[in-house]
Amino acid sequence: MNLPNKLTMFRVVLIPFFVFFMLFSPLGRIGDYIALIIFVAASLTDLLDGKIARKYNLVTNFGKFMDPLADKLLVCSAMICLIEVNRLASWIVIIIIAREFIISGFRLIAADNQIVIAASMWGKVKTVTQMIMIILLILNFAFLPFQILAVIVTYLALVLTIVSLVDYLVKNKGVLKEQK
Repeated sequence: MNLPNKLTMFRVVLIPFFVFFMLFSPLGRIGDYIALIIFVAASLTDLLDGKIARKYNLVTNFGKFMDPLADKLLVCSAMICLIEVNRLASWIVIIIIAREFIISGFRLIAADNQIVIAASMWGKVKTVTQMIMIILLILNFAFLPFQILAVIVTYLALVLTIVSLVDYLVKNKGVLKEQK
Protein backbone atom coordinates (compact mmCIF):
# COMPACT_ATOMS: atom_id res chain seq x y z
CA MET A 1 0.00 0.00 0.00
CA ASN A 2 1.93 3.03 -1.27
CA LEU A 3 1.30 6.69 -0.37
CA PRO A 4 -1.05 7.51 -3.27
CA ASN A 5 -3.19 4.47 -2.43
CA LYS A 6 -3.23 5.47 1.25
CA LEU A 7 -4.41 8.94 0.26
CA THR A 8 -7.16 7.38 -1.86
CA MET A 9 -8.29 5.21 1.06
CA PHE A 10 -8.13 8.23 3.37
CA ARG A 11 -10.53 10.00 0.99
CA VAL A 12 -12.95 7.08 1.29
CA VAL A 13 -12.66 7.10 5.11
CA LEU A 14 -13.52 10.82 5.19
CA ILE A 15 -16.86 10.33 3.40
CA PRO A 16 -18.94 9.13 6.41
CA PHE A 17 -17.63 12.06 8.48
CA PHE A 18 -18.59 14.45 5.69
CA VAL A 19 -22.10 12.94 5.51
CA PHE A 20 -22.50 13.12 9.29
CA PHE A 21 -21.66 16.82 9.45
CA MET A 22 -23.82 17.63 6.41
CA LEU A 23 -26.91 15.74 7.58
CA PHE A 24 -26.84 14.88 11.25
CA SER A 25 -24.70 17.49 12.89
CA PRO A 26 -26.14 18.97 16.08
CA LEU A 27 -23.87 21.95 15.34
CA GLY A 28 -26.17 23.49 12.72
CA ARG A 29 -24.39 25.84 10.30
CA ILE A 30 -21.04 25.05 11.93
CA GLY A 31 -21.60 21.45 10.80
CA ASP A 32 -21.76 22.73 7.21
CA TYR A 33 -18.37 24.39 7.63
CA ILE A 34 -16.86 21.25 9.14
CA ALA A 35 -18.33 19.23 6.25
CA LEU A 36 -16.84 21.78 3.85
CA ILE A 37 -13.38 21.41 5.39
CA ILE A 38 -13.66 17.63 5.16
CA PHE A 39 -14.83 17.83 1.53
CA VAL A 40 -12.00 20.18 0.52
CA ALA A 41 -9.43 18.00 2.31
CA ALA A 42 -10.77 14.89 0.58
CA SER A 43 -10.78 16.68 -2.78
CA LEU A 44 -7.18 17.77 -2.31
CA THR A 45 -6.12 14.17 -1.64
CA ASP A 46 -7.46 13.40 -5.12
CA LEU A 47 -5.14 15.98 -6.65
CA LEU A 48 -2.23 14.90 -4.48
CA ASP A 49 -2.45 11.13 -4.94
CA GLY A 50 -2.40 11.41 -8.72
CA LYS A 51 0.56 13.79 -8.78
CA ILE A 52 2.57 11.61 -6.40
CA ALA A 53 1.71 8.40 -8.26
CA ARG A 54 2.82 9.82 -11.61
CA LYS A 55 5.89 11.68 -10.32
CA TYR A 56 7.33 8.71 -8.41
CA ASN A 57 6.02 5.99 -10.74
CA LEU A 58 3.73 4.58 -8.04
CA VAL A 59 0.81 3.87 -10.36
CA THR A 60 -0.85 0.57 -9.39
CA ASN A 61 -3.85 -1.41 -10.60
CA PHE A 62 -5.41 -0.83 -7.16
CA GLY A 63 -4.98 2.92 -7.63
CA LYS A 64 -6.35 2.84 -11.18
CA PHE A 65 -9.48 1.16 -9.83
CA MET A 66 -9.89 2.81 -6.42
CA ASP A 67 -9.02 6.42 -7.26
CA PRO A 68 -11.94 7.02 -9.65
CA LEU A 69 -14.22 5.00 -7.36
CA ALA A 70 -13.23 7.15 -4.37
CA ASP A 71 -13.92 10.29 -6.43
CA LYS A 72 -17.34 9.02 -7.41
CA LEU A 73 -18.19 8.06 -3.83
CA LEU A 74 -17.15 11.47 -2.53
CA VAL A 75 -18.91 13.54 -5.19
CA CYS A 76 -22.08 11.39 -5.27
CA SER A 77 -22.33 11.36 -1.46
CA ALA A 78 -21.99 15.14 -1.39
CA MET A 79 -24.62 15.65 -4.09
CA ILE A 80 -27.08 13.31 -2.39
CA CYS A 81 -26.56 15.22 0.87
CA LEU A 82 -27.20 18.46 -1.01
CA ILE A 83 -30.53 17.05 -2.25
CA GLU A 84 -31.46 16.18 1.34
CA VAL A 85 -30.76 19.73 2.53
CA ASN A 86 -32.66 21.23 -0.46
CA ARG A 87 -29.66 22.85 -2.15
CA LEU A 88 -29.53 20.76 -5.32
CA ALA A 89 -32.25 19.41 -7.61
CA SER A 90 -32.51 15.64 -7.73
CA TRP A 91 -32.83 15.55 -11.55
CA ILE A 92 -29.37 17.14 -11.86
CA VAL A 93 -27.90 14.54 -9.53
CA ILE A 94 -29.63 11.73 -11.44
CA ILE A 95 -28.02 12.88 -14.69
CA ILE A 96 -24.59 13.20 -13.08
CA ILE A 97 -24.78 9.82 -11.36
CA ALA A 98 -26.15 8.17 -14.52
CA ARG A 99 -23.06 9.42 -16.38
CA GLU A 100 -20.84 7.84 -13.72
CA PHE A 101 -22.63 4.48 -14.05
CA ILE A 102 -22.38 4.58 -17.84
CA ILE A 103 -18.65 5.35 -17.76
CA SER A 104 -18.02 2.72 -15.06
CA GLY A 105 -19.83 0.10 -17.14
CA PHE A 106 -17.88 1.16 -20.20
CA ARG A 107 -14.61 0.84 -18.26
CA LEU A 108 -15.60 -2.67 -17.13
CA ILE A 109 -16.18 -3.70 -20.75
CA ALA A 110 -12.82 -2.19 -21.70
CA ALA A 111 -11.05 -3.92 -18.81
CA ASP A 112 -12.58 -7.23 -19.87
CA ASN A 113 -10.81 -6.67 -23.20
CA GLN A 114 -7.54 -5.74 -21.43
CA ILE A 115 -7.99 -2.08 -22.39
CA VAL A 116 -7.29 0.64 -19.82
CA ILE A 117 -9.01 3.91 -20.60
CA ALA A 118 -7.38 6.96 -19.07
CA ALA A 119 -9.39 9.90 -17.83
CA SER A 120 -9.82 12.63 -20.43
CA MET A 121 -9.31 16.35 -20.07
CA TRP A 122 -13.11 16.79 -20.21
CA GLY A 123 -13.55 14.31 -17.37
CA LYS A 124 -10.99 16.10 -15.22
CA VAL A 125 -12.56 19.52 -15.88
CA LYS A 126 -15.98 18.02 -15.12
CA THR A 127 -14.74 16.66 -11.78
CA VAL A 128 -13.16 19.97 -10.74
CA THR A 129 -16.31 21.88 -11.74
CA GLN A 130 -18.50 19.46 -9.78
CA MET A 131 -16.27 19.90 -6.73
CA ILE A 132 -16.47 23.70 -7.01
CA MET A 133 -20.26 23.39 -7.37
CA ILE A 134 -20.43 21.29 -4.22
CA ILE A 135 -18.28 23.78 -2.28
CA LEU A 136 -20.51 26.68 -3.36
CA LEU A 137 -23.67 24.76 -2.46
CA ILE A 138 -22.34 23.77 0.95
CA LEU A 139 -21.44 27.40 1.67
CA ASN A 140 -24.98 28.44 0.64
CA PHE A 141 -24.45 32.17 1.24
CA ALA A 142 -27.63 34.29 1.06
CA PHE A 143 -25.79 37.00 -0.94
CA LEU A 144 -27.57 37.19 -4.36
CA PRO A 145 -24.43 37.37 -6.57
CA PHE A 146 -23.10 34.29 -4.75
CA GLN A 147 -26.36 32.44 -5.34
CA ILE A 148 -26.26 33.35 -9.04
CA LEU A 149 -22.67 32.09 -9.24
CA ALA A 150 -23.71 28.82 -7.57
CA VAL A 151 -26.52 28.34 -10.13
CA ILE A 152 -24.18 29.10 -13.05
CA VAL A 153 -21.54 26.66 -11.78
CA THR A 154 -24.21 24.01 -11.18
CA TYR A 155 -25.43 24.20 -14.78
CA LEU A 156 -21.85 24.36 -16.05
CA ALA A 157 -21.10 21.15 -14.11
CA LEU A 158 -24.18 19.55 -15.66
CA VAL A 159 -23.18 20.56 -19.20
CA LEU A 160 -19.59 19.37 -18.65
CA THR A 161 -20.94 16.08 -17.33
CA ILE A 162 -22.83 15.51 -20.57
CA VAL A 163 -19.98 16.76 -22.78
CA SER A 164 -17.47 14.51 -21.02
CA LEU A 165 -19.80 11.52 -21.44
CA VAL A 166 -20.22 12.13 -25.17
CA ASP A 167 -16.47 12.72 -25.58
CA TYR A 168 -15.67 9.53 -23.68
CA LEU A 169 -18.09 7.41 -25.71
CA VAL A 170 -17.00 8.84 -29.08
CA LYS A 171 -13.28 8.43 -28.34
CA ASN A 172 -13.74 4.88 -27.09
CA LYS A 173 -16.52 3.54 -29.33
CA GLY A 174 -14.13 0.83 -30.55
CA VAL A 175 -14.41 -0.82 -27.13
CA LEU A 176 -18.05 -1.64 -27.82
CA LYS A 177 -17.17 -3.10 -31.23
CA GLU A 178 -14.97 -5.63 -29.41
CA GLN A 179 -18.11 -7.02 -27.70
CA LYS A 180 -20.03 -9.48 -29.89
